[in-house]
Amino acid sequence: MQIDENLKVHTEMWKLSSHVVGLEASIIREILKISSKPGVINFAGGLPAPELFPIKNLPKCMADVVTNFGPKAFQYSLSMGVVELREEIAKRATALGTPTTKENILITSGAQQAIELIARAFIEPGDFILTENPTYLGALQAFNYYQARYTSAEMDNEGMIIDQVEQKIKEHNPKLIYTVSNFQNPTGITMSLKRREQLVELAIKYDIPIIDDNPYGDIRFEGKHLPTLKSIGGDEVIALRTFSKIISPGMRIGWMNSPVDILQHFEKVKQCTDLHSGTFVQYLIYEFLSQGMLEPHLKTVCVDYKRKRDVMLESMRKYFPKGVTWTEPQGGLCLWVELPKHLSAKELLPKAIELEVAYVYGQPFFPSGEGENTLRLNYCNAAPDKIEEGIKRLGQLFAESI
Repeated sequence: MQIDENLKVHTEMWKLSSHVVGLEASIIREILKISSKPGVINFAGGLPAPELFPIKNLPKCMADVVTNFGPKAFQYSLSMGVVELREEIAKRATALGTPTTKENILITSGAQQAIELIARAFIEPGDFILTENPTYLGALQAFNYYQARYTSAEMDNEGMIIDQVEQKIKEHNPKLIYTVSNFQNPTGITMSLKRREQLVELAIKYDIPIIDDNPYGDIRFEGKHLPTLKSIGGDEVIALRTFSKIISPGMRIGWMNSPVDILQHFEKVKQCTDLHSGTFVQYLIYEFLSQGMLEPHLKTVCVDYKRKRDVMLESMRKYFPKGVTWTEPQGGLCLWVELPKHLSAKELLPKAIELEVAYVYGQPFFPSGEGENTLRLNYCNAAPDKIEEGIKRLGQLFAESI
């Protein structure tokens, strides 16, 4: 039997779910499409510097995976993640001040999947989540899929303003507290030790789990490392980490450090999504860690990123007009710029693209949609001479617009 050639497929008639139809594409991904053409100085994505990927070390690690694990490295593996990597992660977390065992660790396909698993496990339509204002756009996307609502605390240079946090808890009884405590995305602000302790106390008082999304904690190139929320709050905190910013984002390996009794629920949810993260890549990262390659690599990364941040800050002081302000992070990948209130960073972006410079405008990072005059700049992905030239072009654009 042959199908009638006059029949036509009408995909527009397929009945997708309402929450998928209403889902918005990532503005960062859309801007990256626009800015990917040759010649554009790209400050838009949260991209690590590709020249720092440890490519010289990885062939040996790959060979060692094949030698040491053989067919096991190419087989299905545990939803929790391969035991060797979980043990290595737990050992490093313990050495850095957070007592951890492999039973606390669930390997995920990047920290973004960890956020998605948490959203699946906790959020029902209409539930409130307490966030910083602004906050990480990717988390908002994951939470939006499950039709969450938001209540947000403003930030100063010490992070979340704690008086607002308790007020928001009393008003909205949020299901979760979500924070990026170190070199926050998008602002670059780091939560102070006092605020960390206060936030943990409030979370315990009101029985609300803290989700500490911490992809940048190892990338401190200035100042002293602070105790993590997890080391302060223990089982009150679910810590999310990733190798994306410190080894390679393309490997897509992150993890969560969670109370054991809660982790079993995340494991079941992960089984519904991808069964497990890539086995070979997990063993590859295990070899990289167990052979002592991570710490020297991190030192190289931090030296490079500090140099690039310094170039960006010096260029901003030189070229940005009066009335434009910015943060000066001590680590991480990005900083935050505020233009005069009457300017729209979104409306200026097409003009910046014409000048072959790209950034991410700030409005999507705000749960309630304000922040039209803000933008985020990544200082890690471009070469120093390109950073200065890009900031010079933006400075001219801002000066003309003001």
